[in-house]
Amino acid sequence: MLDCAIIGGGPAGLTAGLYTTRGGLSKVTMFEKGMPGGQITQSSEIENYPGVTGEISGMDLMMPWPKQCQQFGLKHEMIEVTQVSRNSAGNFTVSLGDGTTQEALSVIVCTGSTPRRAGFLGEDEFFGRGVSTCATCDGFFYKGKEVVVIGGGDTALEEALHLAKICSKVYLVHRRDEFRAAPNTVKRIEATQNIELVLNASPKEVYGDKMGVTGITVTMTDGSSRNIEVPGVFIFVGNDVNNGVLKQDDGAFLCEMSDYGEVMVTLSMATSVPGLYAAGDMRIEAPKQVVCAAGDGAVAALQVIAYVDAKLHSQQ
Repeated sequence: MLDCAIIGGGPAGLTAGLYTTRGGLSKVTMFEKGMPGGQITQSSEIENYPGVTGEISGMDLMMPWPKQCQQFGLKHEMIEVTQVSRNSAGNFTVSLGDGTTQEALSVIVCTGSTPRRAGFLGEDEFFGRGVSTCATCDGFFYKGKEVVVIGGGDTALEEALHLAKICSKVYLVHRRDEFRAAPNTVKRIEATQNIELVLNASPKEVYGDKMGVTGITVTMTDGSSRNIEVPGVFIFVGNDVNNGVLKQDDGAFLCEMSDYGEVMVTLSMATSVPGLYAAGDMRIEAPKQVVCAAGDGAVAALQVIAYVDAKLHSQQ
């Protein structure tokens, strides 16, 4: 029986592993089917993580984290988790991809979310080299430069407003002539002088050279094309929450979820199910920043230590 099963090996999962093991739990396993580190390992440069100065990539940032955790006894199993369920004893069953299961007194789910891609030519080729899904992470690299934002929802417009404070100009590309965002946000967009609306347009191809993006071609609904020369393209067309492990055999989720498939948690990262915690980008209102995910993992871990301690004492 594990004291705690941690699902996911990004910043939230690794920090949860560090705090649970260093905090005294001896049987903690982190389940991550790939190499630990999470999405941040795809970033070419990190400037906004506290204490990090100079040029460092996301891979470089995350490289020492697993070793640090393992020094305190965290075990890493490189296998996929297919489901987390609660058994009749009030503990958790972790079902694995090879058909086996493991039992745990507590679970911290840190499986994150995946930004949707828009599906145009060059998007994957230049991702991390001028194509981004995080204005907070990468916007500063384009200070005083022009950028393109793709999307028409609240997130796209809010990120466009954020970029407009940093960049000389923001081209907001949307496939319709109306936005899906809140009316007040739309008014702010329309009132911002350095945001140009490129409506009834869809991205066709982003292009560049070995240094990165140099521009993007968009197709208008009338069939014409427009070329926009920019070094940065930001895509905000939604996120897919990686919540599949919480789905039960009857199709329902193990704990309470939002309408968008995010896990409902308290400030302590506790879900509606005792002993089950969620941290990082899969929780409601997640800022989607490494430092925040790490903080979530620490908070969840401290709660787990208290929960497991209380549970073990009640069984004595």
